Amino acid sequence: MSTGDYKVADISLADYGRKEIEIAEIEMPGLMSCVEEFKADQPLAGARISGSLHMTVQTAVLIETLKKLGADVRWCSCNIFSTQDHAAAAIARDESAAVFAWKGETLEEYWECTLNAVTWPEDDGKGHGMDIIVDDGGDMTLLIHEGKKAEDAFLKDGTLPDPESTDNAEFKIVLTIIKRLLEAGETDKWNKIAKRCKGVSEETTTGVHRLYMMEKNNSLLFPAIN
Repeated sequence: MSTGDYKVADISLADYGRKEIEIAEIEMPGLMSCVEEFKADQPLAGARISGSLHMTVQTAVLIETLKKLGADVRWCSCNIFSTQDHAAAAIARDESAAVFAWKGETLEEYWECTLNAVTWPEDDGKGHGMDIIVDDGGDMTLLIHEGKKAEDAFLKDGTLPDPESTDNAEFKIVLTIIKRLLEAGETDKWNKIAKRCKGVSEETTTGVHRLYMMEKNNSLLFPAIN
């Protein structure tokens, strides 16, 4: 495993990934036109963007578009098997984004990658979180909402989330991560992230369904667009 402020399967695949990204750029003229038209204006300057979307060569073109328009980007895949390792390697090596993705992640690794993608090492004066989320399936959005809910309960009466309270294997992992952070003294991480986030774009029907449910029960923490 190759690591830095990234975690990918094999950084030596970067040259191959770069060639594939260049081919994908030819097939994605809309994004290329955005770069050409807006790069000089840097409309995303200072913005932090977190993404949870299949880490493919096409997604790499999106990531580098955001980067060229001024954004600081962190990324993970939304599926444990969908990452193209050569694409992730190119993005990591060329510092287009801090990327945490490889094909064949375990569920535990998947959620740790999601945690890394929403957490900047540096506090820019507004915390360690992001301004915008690009989500696919709603997992990144879910982690933030569950984290804030657990923090609020902990700050109210010291209650910690109980991973054994659910039979859902993935949700058990989510609660374990949130509990670990609370026990380590990070008691306002998710509240700060939620407060800073200006909104999320969601691609899938599954993710949109979650968003509608949160909106209906008044628990949606920031605006969302499909």
